[in-house]
Amino acid sequence: MNIAFIAHDRKKDEMVNFVIAYEQVFKDHMLYSTGTTGKRIMEQTELQVQRFMSGPLGGDQQIGALVAKDEMDLIIFLRDPLMAQPHEPDITALLRLCDVQGIPVATNVATAELLTNALARGEFGWRELVHKYKPGEWQA
Repeated sequence: MNIAFIAHDRKKDEMVNFVIAYEQVFKDHMLYSTGTTGKRIMEQTELQVQRFMSGPLGGDQQIGALVAKDEMDLIIFLRDPLMAQPHEPDITALLRLCDVQGIPVATNVATAELLTNALARGEFGWRELVHKYKPGEWQA
């Protein structure tokens, strides 16, 4: 599974703590992240993370490009709802792409925990079907 981590500045500590708690779940997957978030995750875990640019510099859009190509399976995006973000249009575009492509997105730790536990239980098999069949090829 391809999993992306994104965290706004005031949520980076929360993200790192979350990833530490679920490091054993994430270790068998391809991990991606925006710049600083990925750096901090790698500094505090043994996980390898492919880092993109910082969010405001285009990292959200780089992850969005993978979403648009249906090459991302799960995004954990800890957003700070109490602080305006200068790149809000990029964030909105990324979330819209996830809705279009049917990519699960957690925007807070509670939802991230639910999705991560489902991942640990192997309940993301439906993503394999998405990759196997193109739109319009589903049969009832």
